[in-house]
Amino acid sequence: MVNAPSPLAAGPALEALRHKWGLVLALGVGLVVCGFVALMSVVVATAVTVLWVGVMMIIAGVIEIVHGLQHRGWGRATLWVVAGIFYIVGGFFAVINPLLASLVLTLLLGFALVAAGIVRFLLGYRLKGDEHSGWIMISGLVTFLFGLIILVHWPFSSLYVLGIILGVDLIQAGIGWINLGLFLKKTA
Repeated sequence: MVNAPSPLAAGPALEALRHKWGLVLALGVGLVVCGFVALMSVVVATAVTVLWVGVMMIIAGVIEIVHGLQHRGWGRATLWVVAGIFYIVGGFFAVINPLLASLVLTLLLGFALVAAGIVRFLLGYRLKGDEHSGWIMISGLVTFLFGLIILVHWPFSSLYVLGIILGVDLIQAGIGWINLGLFLKKTA
């Protein structure tokens, strides 16, 4: 007779959450609500996203400078400090003028999506005969088209694209937490 794995075979992390399913569910609902709020005010959500990125860049820059100053010898230390200074300058740029920074970030995102879409499409094409190659090619095409839409509508798209991405990400993360909370409730 084979022992069937328990529904919580994923490990002790899920076991610890099992009796806190309500908190997990509430987290998911909160994230979904925040996602819809972000989608209802995408320009504000875009500005908040850029501000957040800017603050994180400033913190990362300070950490890199501190790390660089702990190195002996000016070769490595200088590179760490210069990298940190670039991060801090970029972060201040994002914090001081988030809408201008969103122009730059959205343009970079558009080009990155176009390039990633082309590469993914070519990868799928090279995998001809594999049962999943068609899906990889479709994924590449969709990514390419998203990037192209962003670029065609740039600079106007820089007002809303990052906010839409934030809103959709919050909603999908919330749905994941809601599903986990409901799963934990069934096993509690």
